[in-house]
Amino acid sequence: MTASWWTGAVLGLLAGLGVVVAVRASPPMRPVRLADRIAPYLGDTPPPSRLLARPEATAAPFVVVRRLFGPVLGEAVGVLDRVLGGRSAVRRRLAGLGSSMTVEDFRIEQVLWAAVGAVAAAGSVGGGTLLRGRPEPLLILLAAIGGLLAGALGRDWWLSRQLERREQAMLSEFPVVADLLALSVVAGESPVEALERVCRLTGGELARDLRRALDRARAGKPVAAALGGLADETTLESFARFLQGLVVAIERGTPLADVLRAQAVDVREVGKRALLEAGGRKEISMMAPVVFLILPVTVLFALFPGLLTLTSLAR
Repeated sequence: MTASWWTGAVLGLLAGLGVVVAVRASPPMRPVRLADRIAPYLGDTPPPSRLLARPEATAAPFVVVRRLFGPVLGEAVGVLDRVLGGRSAVRRRLAGLGSSMTVEDFRIEQVLWAAVGAVAAAGSVGGGTLLRGRPEPLLILLAAIGGLLAGALGRDWWLSRQLERREQAMLSEFPVVADLLALSVVAGESPVEALERVCRLTGGELARDLRRALDRARAGKPVAAALGGLADETTLESFARFLQGLVVAIERGTPLADVLRAQAVDVREVGKRALLEAGGRKEISMMAPVVFLILPVTVLFALFPGLLTLTSLAR
């Protein structure tokens, strides 16, 4: 009886406190804050364009992971930054990739890759030791550490690989884009109109970057500043020189068609040199099937009839 009385009293007190808090927080009873008082007098400033805003993590996995494991991920990202470093290099590669991902998002992905690698390595080694009948904690710990490092470094390697593939695609697209721009400029169009025509008629990584610069220009940023910002972001030197030439032509009115043709020829020469260098580097690997596969088979076909004759004569 006494226990039920105390339970009812506590529940009634909690219910009463809840009602008081709800009534106190309702709009008629809520106190007016200083920010609410001065907000109507500061609301005449137009909001900035979202195209010029700093990219944020809007992907659903990042939002969910940050809300669930925010403090733990923050500490892990801080430790990873202190151990690996290179925030400027990561930021440069992300900008060259044209990604809206920030350095913090990339570090979160590194932490997730490291966690998955550690769990996978520890699980595989632990399963192997359990099958043998005797688990070895030290070996499992070493495997988890190895998987942790492999996951973190693997995400960094994959970013570099993505950037390398994108640069190769841009190099292959660049001569065609430069020729189209030169033809458009010779036909009498301005550099901006020529860029819009090329972005409308072509696709690929290069056209996407140029389209992003034009979107910034339509949002209110000067065209020269948008192209200059794109030249600072890209990691492809030939494309950066191309954009700088466009900026100079727009600002000073210098002839642009000859410059575009010359840059297209330079890019083709760079592609030829890169192809020759790749062939020189792969010369040994190209010789491996010849030496170890084709040549032994040729020698076998040449010597087999003689060996067969000698064997028959010996009998």
